[in-house]
Amino acid sequence: MIATVFVGASVDGFIARRDGGLDWLPQEPEPHGYEELMAEIDTIVFGRHTFETVLGFGGAWPYGGKRVVVLSSRPVEHEHAEHMSGEPGEIVAKLEASGATHLYVDGGITVQRFLRAGLIQRLIVTRVPVLLGDGIPLFGSLPHDVRLRHVMTRSFPSGLVQSQYEVVHQPMP
Repeated sequence: MIATVFVGASVDGFIARRDGGLDWLPQEPEPHGYEELMAEIDTIVFGRHTFETVLGFGGAWPYGGKRVVVLSSRPVEHEHAEHMSGEPGEIVAKLEASGATHLYVDGGITVQRFLRAGLIQRLIVTRVPVLLGDGIPLFGSLPHDVRLRHVMTRSFPSGLVQSQYEVVHQPMP
């Protein structure tokens, strides 16, 4: 099972304003790998807040036939999504047992929980050229260092800078 994080963040490390606002993201970003990632993955794992944010965008369902799993302690009722709850390791085991092979993990708290549990293998972080000064951090506290191996960095005409890393799993201290 592979779990990938593909996320945008301000240069100072925030994924959203404190109120969840995303008005600072580019309105028409040039292609920067999202479509390629969607072609690789078979399952999207969202936290509830991120899922509700996506629903707030309106329009057509953006994930085609991909399996979408929403992690929440409360039931989720949506024709294109299924609900799961539990610890990240339990979630991964359930998904793997049902045939999932490559997860796209999205949502601040969800990413942090999966990272703390050692379940993320690849991080793709796209820095947006803006300083927010405050907001929801991309990474929260960790019980130990998480070593990364740099794979590549590329920049885009709009000023986006994207870095890809592999997570180097190390024994827990």
